[in-house]
Amino acid sequence: MPSAPQSSSDHLTWCWTPETSQDCSSERTDLTILSAYQQGLGKFEPESSAEAPPLSRSRLQKLIEEGKLTVDGRAALARSRLLPGQQVRLEIPAPRKLELLPEDRPLDILYQDEHIVVVNKAAGLTVHPSETQHDGTLVHALLHHIKDLSGIGGVLRPGIVHRLDKDTSGALVVSKTDAAHQKLVETFSAHRIERRYWALCYGLWRKPETKIESTIGRSPSDRKKMAIHVRDGRQAVTWVRGIENYGGYASWIEARLETGRTHQVRLHLNSTGNSLLGDPVYGTPNSKHQKWLALPRSVRDCVQNLSGQALHARVLGFDHPITGEALRFEAAPPQAWQTLLETLQKEANSST
Repeated sequence: MPSAPQSSSDHLTWCWTPETSQDCSSERTDLTILSAYQQGLGKFEPESSAEAPPLSRSRLQKLIEEGKLTVDGRAALARSRLLPGQQVRLEIPAPRKLELLPEDRPLDILYQDEHIVVVNKAAGLTVHPSETQHDGTLVHALLHHIKDLSGIGGVLRPGIVHRLDKDTSGALVVSKTDAAHQKLVETFSAHRIERRYWALCYGLWRKPETKIESTIGRSPSDRKKMAIHVRDGRQAVTWVRGIENYGGYASWIEARLETGRTHQVRLHLNSTGNSLLGDPVYGTPNSKHQKWLALPRSVRDCVQNLSGQALHARVLGFDHPITGEALRFEAAPPQAWQTLLETLQKEANSST
C-alpha cells in the first residue's frame, strides 16, 4: 500500500503512471487503478510514511462519479481503458476523525449473542452516519444498547454488513466482532442468505412466482437515482409472488432476493408496473395521476402517513458466522404499514 501524507488539507492526492510493461488495455480503468493502489504502486503528493487510507471498488467508483479521478488531466470513466504512460491522479478525501456518541433510543432487538445482533429496523431510521448525517442513526442507537461493534466497517459504519433504505423497515444483522463481520460479508457475497420482503404496491399481481432479472447501476440521467439495464451495472435477481390483490388498484407482494443491490426491490417492482405505495422516488405519482386517484380515500390517507415506501424486510435467514447454526428471523411490520394493509383489506372486502 502506498504511503499517505500527513496533511491538514481536505483531500489526499495519489498519482500513478502505468509503465510500458503493464498491459492495461483489456481491463476497466477502475479495476486497473484499484489493483495498482492495493499493490502499493504510485505515490502520494507530498510523500509521507503514514499509512494510506483503504480504498474499495465501490469507494473508488463513487470518487470517479464525483470527478475525483483524472487521466492526463481529464475526468476519467470507470469503464474506459488506461494506456501505458498516462498520468493518473486520484483525489481521496482525507480521513476525518468522527466520534460517534451513543444515543438512547428504543430498538427492537430480535436476537443477540456475543458475535451478532439482529434488529427490526424502524422505518425512517438511517442505518449509519455519513458525511451529511452525523447523528440519529441506527449505529448511534446500537452503541447505546450494545457498546461493542466490529471495527471493519470503519468509523462511520461500525458493525454494518448490509443496509436497508432509510424508509424501509425490517430485519437487519449487525456484527459485534471482526471475525463475525468477515464471515457475514462472505455469506452475503456468496448469496447464502434468505431475504424476503413484503411490499404494498399499485396494480394487481396475477402471475405465479416470477423471476425478474436485470443489471442495476447509477442512473445516467439522474445520479441520485438507480436504474435497471444500465451499462456496467451489477446483476440483480428478484423472485416475486403475489399474496393478495385489492380491487383493481393495489396488491400485497412478496419479493425474494437472490442479490442485494441498491433499491433492487423498488426498481424491479416498478419495472412490472407495480411500484410501491408511498415510494417518493420511483413510485408514488402526483395527486392528479390516475393510479393515485384510483385508490380509495382511506387508503390514500394511510399512504400519506407512511415515512416513505411501503416496503418491509420480513424474513432474514443465514448460518451463524461463528457457530454455523441455521438462523431465521421474522420481523413484524411497523404499525403504519400494518394499518395500510388492514385498510386495503377492509376496502376490498366492502366492495365485494
